[in-house]
Amino acid sequence: MKILSAAEVDAAIDDTALIDRLEALFRGGCEMPPRHHHTIVAPNGSGSADATLLLMPAWTRQSANAGPGRIGVKLVTVFPDNGRRSLPSIYGQYLLLDGTTGASLALLDGTMLTKRRTACASGLASHYLSRPDASSLLMIGTGALAPHLVRVHAKIRPIVRVAIWGRDLAKAQQLARDLAVSLPAALGRPIAVEAVADRRSAVSAADIVSCATLSKTPLVEGDWLREGQHVDLVGAYTPEMRESDDRAARRARIYVDTRAGGLKEAGDIVQPISKGVIGQGDVLADLFELSRHEKPGRASDDRASITLFKSVGAALEDLAAAELAFDAG
Repeated sequence: MKILSAAEVDAAIDDTALIDRLEALFRGGCEMPPRHHHTIVAPNGSGSADATLLLMPAWTRQSANAGPGRIGVKLVTVFPDNGRRSLPSIYGQYLLLDGTTGASLALLDGTMLTKRRTACASGLASHYLSRPDASSLLMIGTGALAPHLVRVHAKIRPIVRVAIWGRDLAKAQQLARDLAVSLPAALGRPIAVEAVADRRSAVSAADIVSCATLSKTPLVEGDWLREGQHVDLVGAYTPEMRESDDRAARRARIYVDTRAGGLKEAGDIVQPISKGVIGQGDVLADLFELSRHEKPGRASDDRASITLFKSVGAALEDLAAAELAFDAG
């Protein structure tokens, strides 16, 4: 059995290759039972937030026209208070199994796998939903996902300017300095990166707004948005969390990674539906429907629509990334 560390998973995955594999698997489909979502209640009086345990299984079937069937399951823990301990909020491991025999094939670092597949799912959505000429990006959030999201968005669209906003300006400035070095090397072209303090102005100025936080209150307000923008919401993966307000939901054409996850778990979708601001029918498509061309994304000449993509993650995405890393190793 292979054991792939975070660094080995990172080195084995190419962004473009993973986006292609995600699109192929969303088009072809796989078995994906509902994720097991368990709350680990913090001790009384501890002042700590409740933690979360996630189990995410998926598998493909072997066929004459495809590769070998694979089974995978990801185990993830989310401890929101870990930042106060100088630890990551999310840990994970991924077990990949042979779909014919059940034999163990690989144990992969699930934290890195999650970062890479999450960013590439947003990249796949951007391919269908953002304007082809989008040249500016705002990244809201300075956590571990942020550099991956910035890099992938800049590979999908001709981004030349990146703004970084975070609650801690010093962290935003450090991330901007890091990206100013790493992005030109990854993209093969110059790109300007700066930290910003004025979130409202930065949202209004960006062609693409990507947000990856643990916020429970909106950070992207609909009144700040302008025609032609694409909003990529990656945080707020529970009904109680929120990165956009009701006005944004009302103004935007809404898409999700999966309807099952988006309509049940995404606070940015669940809350405005519960208030009657939007209905389930206002979620126009998910990545299955976009990849199969069953529902349209943004037309190439559409410069007026505001598109909003809400991601909560799917076991299919993990399986695609794990297979790519295993096959490349």
